[in-house]
Amino acid sequence: MTVLRSAALFVLAALAEIGGCWLIWQSVRESRPWWLAGLGVLALSGYGFVAAFQPDSHFGRVLAAYGGVFVAGSLAWGVVVDGFRPTRYDVLGAVICLVGVGVIMYGPRR
Repeated sequence: MTVLRSAALFVLAALAEIGGCWLIWQSVRESRPWWLAGLGVLALSGYGFVAAFQPDSHFGRVLAAYGGVFVAGSLAWGVVVDGFRPTRYDVLGAVICLVGVGVIMYGPRR
């Protein structure tokens, strides 16, 4: 159950961080309304709180593993929201990152 909770928190954190960055991007780069940037800032702060609820108590481990989730999640966001078409190397890189997440977070500990 801990692994499922952890994975769900990683997904929620990715949605908050990537979504927040996307909202700011829309406001600044795509000349959309300013309040989208404000919503983005709120989402980004939500990401920080979600990450803090990870079952592992080591900040460095959680953030390092989240980096791999961010890579894969960013590519997935681009596909779903922006119509981005990743290359096979994008996909391979994301898979490698997710394997790294598994090793970092769920590998055996002494």
